Amino acid sequence: MGGDAGAHSLNRRPDYSNLDEDDVRVRPARSSRPRTRRRPAHEDAAEAFVAAVDRGRYGTLLDGRPVTAMRARELGRRSVAVGDRVALAGDVSGAPGTLARVVRIAPRTSVLRRSADDTDPVERVIVANADQLVIVTALADPPPRPRLIDRFLVAAYDAGLSPLLCLTKADLGPAAPILDVYGPDRKSHVVLGQPLTGERLSPLREALADRVSVLVGHSGVGKSTLVNALIPGADRAVGEVSPVTGRGRHTSSSAVALALPGGGWLIDTPGLRGFGLAHVAPERVVRAFPDLAPGTAACPRGCTHLEPDCALDDWVRDQGGDARLVTRLDSLRRLLRSREGDDSG
Repeated sequence: MGGDAGAHSLNRRPDYSNLDEDDVRVRPARSSRPRTRRRPAHEDAAEAFVAAVDRGRYGTLLDGRPVTAMRARELGRRSVAVGDRVALAGDVSGAPGTLARVVRIAPRTSVLRRSADDTDPVERVIVANADQLVIVTALADPPPRPRLIDRFLVAAYDAGLSPLLCLTKADLGPAAPILDVYGPDRKSHVVLGQPLTGERLSPLREALADRVSVLVGHSGVGKSTLVNALIPGADRAVGEVSPVTGRGRHTSSSAVALALPGGGWLIDTPGLRGFGLAHVAPERVVRAFPDLAPGTAACPRGCTHLEPDCALDDWVRDQGGDARLVTRLDSLRRLLRSREGDDSG
């Protein structure tokens, strides 16, 4: 009978009716610090310039002194790019083995982006806060790629950068065919041949002075050679063009900012064989073709310039069938079709 009473007492629910809040034992929290969504202000953080990015580490310059940093947790998913102006906290001594934290990114004045291809919605920030996009194109070995030039121009206009066409290896091929396509404006291009003497480099130096300029171009066009000529001691690796494929080898694996003698920054980027524009709206693609702009005035509202009733065809014919305009219209439409998944772009 005692066993039955014991079992009955185990099933009886406790009576809490006479307890007050002083009788309740509260389990202490893991931390005595109250939780808060407020982030540290880091009011004493030091301002620095991001000159290089490599596998989650950022090479920054703080008052001209190199400091390696990592991204602070409070930045969340925000990316840090070469050219960014950032605030550093923690150990900013720059001593070997030390690591500062990037706690803030200043508002950007411009952002140069690209995607893997024209249908990939994921965009990648290449450079921040640049003023000018220097499109480096060899006139031979390897031959010019006008479609890639057009893509760079679209990216430049979309980012608000001034484009500068830099034609290299003029000692191996003529500049006239490219200049005929992209116009006779001497302010928008420079032509260079070997040897790269000070006199030959003078127009390019003037165009780069006191500006943040980004060098882009596919492999083998001579970007690294240009950097080494403009910035003594840069020691950028120089590759050769394959005699089999006609393509250059990638000699730079990531973007890096280098100070120009006399003022300004030159940002060298890896050799690019493609440049996706999925992040650029179709109506903004057309802005990179200012020579066709007059012909769009008669286009129907919302024209994608791929419809049969697009006014550009009649306008080009009215210009006497100018071969240059025919080529430009073909290039524009290749780009627009590529955005729709047509690989012919």
